[in-house]
Amino acid sequence: MSVMASWSGGKDCCLATYRAMKQGHRVKALFNMTSKATGRCCFHGLRSGILELQADLIGIPLVQGTLSDDMQDYEKEFKTAVSEQIQTAGIEGMVFGDIYLDEHKDWVERVCSDMGITALEPLWQESTGKLIEEFVEIGFEAVIVSCKADVMGREFAGRKITKEMIGELEANGVCPCGENGEFHTLVVNGPIFKRRLEILDAEPVLKDGFWKHWALDIKSFR
Repeated sequence: MSVMASWSGGKDCCLATYRAMKQGHRVKALFNMTSKATGRCCFHGLRSGILELQADLIGIPLVQGTLSDDMQDYEKEFKTAVSEQIQTAGIEGMVFGDIYLDEHKDWVERVCSDMGITALEPLWQESTGKLIEEFVEIGFEAVIVSCKADVMGREFAGRKITKEMIGELEANGVCPCGENGEFHTLVVNGPIFKRRLEILDAEPVLKDGFWKHWALDIKSFR
């Protein structure tokens, strides 16, 4: 099946995409929505240029839809951008990295059904701890690029994801995969990368948004 991966640049969507590829699906594009106002990924807040380099290092084109200032238009603008790829690239399905949030799984299945494509959920209902272990064992590398300030401190921003971190996160009541939005990551290397994405200069910055969080301000990369 020719598919497009819903792409944030993080570990869950990356592992889901990797599994889809191993299952024989043809991943023709990585897709995300960016804010018209900031030019950044809507939910992880990463600059478009970082995701463009990441996609280039993976060797799969990045397709970015544009979201207006009003989040109420998200579904409409998401469908518009994806439908264009369905028509021009022959996309038959879309890969998502959901693990146990029924609300989001229900949303993607409904939206994909509306567009006449299949929603693929390769990680659904698997152990979050085992998924982290698999991610690391395969050879992927990821760093935390944002985390909720009320559950994770400044020191987590920029840290590399490791199996040893699982116990530390669980001790703080944090899902090891951050499925409840506790933290987000950027994958910088792995078996589908040509080389490592290097972060040259970055620092944690405290920001307000939907919630107060530490964001890794990546100033330069290559």
